[in-house]
Amino acid sequence: MKSHILNLNVNGENHTVTVRSADTLLFAIRNKLGLTGAKPGCLNGDCGACTVNVEGWPMKSCLMLAVEADGKKLTTIEGLQDAPIQKAFVENFAFQCGYCTPGFIMNCHSLIEQHPDANEQKIKEWLRSNICRCTGYAEIEKAVKSVLERK
Repeated sequence: MKSHILNLNVNGENHTVTVRSADTLLFAIRNKLGLTGAKPGCLNGDCGACTVNVEGWPMKSCLMLAVEADGKKLTTIEGLQDAPIQKAFVENFAFQCGYCTPGFIMNCHSLIEQHPDANEQKIKEWLRSNICRCTGYAEIEKAVKSVLERK
């Protein structure tokens, strides 16, 4: 299988990685760059545990080929560096086991950035893209609302 040399800007740092044509962005981030915050869950786009931000938008990295990310600005949970939504998750107890939390935080961070005036319907719509088996979504919604209220 053909290999590709990619230039990835991840969390503000440039990286050169070699990947196969079939390698997903999730594989490249975790196995080539050692950034393990994006989690492998379903590996078919259903759960959202692998969500990262691509050019400011949430992307399930198990669905995106690494070659599609060449030259794009990527942010992983490791790159948020104390974003308000991270603190809001802690303050509102918006997690239990924590496995899905990085994906939820990345999705919510994008929501807040893309829709700073999001209403309850918009929040619920965006949260549907991620799955948590441990807790309800009330605390996560509360965390998002608390950040939006501060903006």
